[in-house]
Amino acid sequence: MKEIRPTVIPENYSSALTLRETQQAIKYIKDVFQQTLASFLVLDRVTAPLIVDANSGINDDLNGVERKVEFAVGAVDRNAEIVQSLAKWKRIALYRYRYSAGEGIYTDMNAVRRDDDMDNVHSIFVDQWDWEKVITKSDRTIEYLKDTVRSIVKAVAFTNRKVRLRYPKLGAHIEETPFFVSAQQLEDMYPELPPKQREHEICKKHGTVFITGIGSKLASGKVHDGRAPDYDDWSLNGDLLVWNSVLDDALEISSMGIRVDAKSLRSQLEQCNALDRYKYDYHKMIDGGVLPYTIGGGIGQSRLCMIMLEKAHIGEVQASIWSKEILDVCAARGVELL
Repeated sequence: MKEIRPTVIPENYSSALTLRETQQAIKYIKDVFQQTLASFLVLDRVTAPLIVDANSGINDDLNGVERKVEFAVGAVDRNAEIVQSLAKWKRIALYRYRYSAGEGIYTDMNAVRRDDDMDNVHSIFVDQWDWEKVITKSDRTIEYLKDTVRSIVKAVAFTNRKVRLRYPKLGAHIEETPFFVSAQQLEDMYPELPPKQREHEICKKHGTVFITGIGSKLASGKVHDGRAPDYDDWSLNGDLLVWNSVLDDALEISSMGIRVDAKSLRSQLEQCNALDRYKYDYHKMIDGGVLPYTIGGGIGQSRLCMIMLEKAHIGEVQASIWSKEILDVCAARGVELL
């Protein structure tokens, strides 16, 4: 059984909004943000799958150890999986829909990650905006990645200002200028600290931080965090963090990156001893130069709502399953879960 982290509700915490106001505010945040993001990044909204064929190779492997939710589909005599993310599906969709460079798509992605942690900011239910955009080969640079991050942060900050105008009781501040640092630079700055504590220190100092180079081994021989080898290029990706003043900690709201080309795909699969994945059409299409160059990622809906609505627990902005410990702690502190 997955270890469940302790639930911590800050002293004197109480929600600024009622349950009804919270539900209304969640919708408002989602409406404003997705429209703003689509405008800033030139994205169309599309419909995406909740389930995929278990043998398709399209499902996200995350860190490579998480168990997918799989079940038999009687009507077709095959097994299906609930998606863990849509990283691979989106790139194929851009190819199928014939998108050109500078254009992209986004969708509401709901997933079940049965092995995820369960605490103030983690849930086995994942809801995020998954987005993907076609780029050119010359766009595959760290500067292009950073420019895209700046656009996303502007969309987040704009939405937060709109929320504060509608709900004056709220006062969450989101730093609009992201601080960029590589995972290796962060290890060099705080060599004695584990990765999550490094994130805490750098985010507390700068407010909004983007950490690049997630997945590759650092000088210590360790990785900052795990990443599947077949969607992000580990030299051109990263995690976006914002400071959560309610919990006094860094909160990751997005994982994103420029996607692998044929060269980086082979290199990363070799590092992970996963060359057998070339049996899948998705990997063959990258290796053969069929799929377009793309950039993409996911932006957590519930986490964005947590920050803007100043909530102490993710269960205050999403409906999921919780442990008895979480339910008891929240009930004792008057925290109302959806």
